[in-house]
Amino acid sequence: MGFSSYKSSILVMVLAMVVATTSASNFYQDFDITWGDHRAKIINGGQLLSLSLDKVSGSGFQSKREYLFGRIDMQLKLVAGNSAGTVTAYYLSSQGPTHDEIDFEFLGNLTGEPYILHTNVFTQGKGNREQQFYLWFDPTRNFHTYSIIWNPQQIIFLVDNTPIRLFRNAESMGVPFPKNQPMRIYSSLWNADDWATRGGLVKTDWSKAPFTAYYRNFIAYTASSNSFSNGAWKIRELDANSRRRLRWVQKNFMIYNYCTDHKRFPQGLPAECKNSKA
Repeated sequence: MGFSSYKSSILVMVLAMVVATTSASNFYQDFDITWGDHRAKIINGGQLLSLSLDKVSGSGFQSKREYLFGRIDMQLKLVAGNSAGTVTAYYLSSQGPTHDEIDFEFLGNLTGEPYILHTNVFTQGKGNREQQFYLWFDPTRNFHTYSIIWNPQQIIFLVDNTPIRLFRNAESMGVPFPKNQPMRIYSSLWNADDWATRGGLVKTDWSKAPFTAYYRNFIAYTASSNSFSNGAWKIRELDANSRRRLRWVQKNFMIYNYCTDHKRFPQGLPAECKNSKA
């Protein structure tokens, strides 16, 4: 066997290992259904999970293990049709009154109207760091990947590997940063028609129930994982292309940013807002 053939064989073996690592995720092994009874289902041999909401109850699940730093990927296909009043939440959180939390929440809407992607970061029990976005695609037609990169320097929210939000460590400014409390992954589908759609003006149409969201291809890259790409979460700075993509999203699709809401913070914007430029 020539050297080039040997290198090719090694590359094939490495790629096979990566595929094996990334396809080994199984919802039976990685998650527990925590509420909703039959409304939450793990199907297709553990490769697919669905959450449903009806007039009686929603449903939810959580990860079996906790994470302290890493990259979390999950593919979701959101509730289709008239999803007004519903919220699909997907987030990392610790427990207790001084908990840390990193949130994706998808706020449903009337048929043909866009979902709102609501993001937030809690540190030591304090949130109020909301940024909201429209998406540049229909999140109900196909699965899309929603990711969180969390390391000691920053938190990055990504959609289909495009960064949409960056929350930097601003401890030097006196702003707490989540770095000591391990967090579990949680997700739920629930009724929030008192606030979710147009501030609660549009109510859930229960004649369209059950409402169902789907999950697949969960991957966690952590310091202890054996994944070939386990360094993906350690990035200290976005590269030039990622910064351009972040600015593109924030210019064209951001619809609310707490860091520009002077009416909400008449005494001055939160300290970390000075550190929020891409």
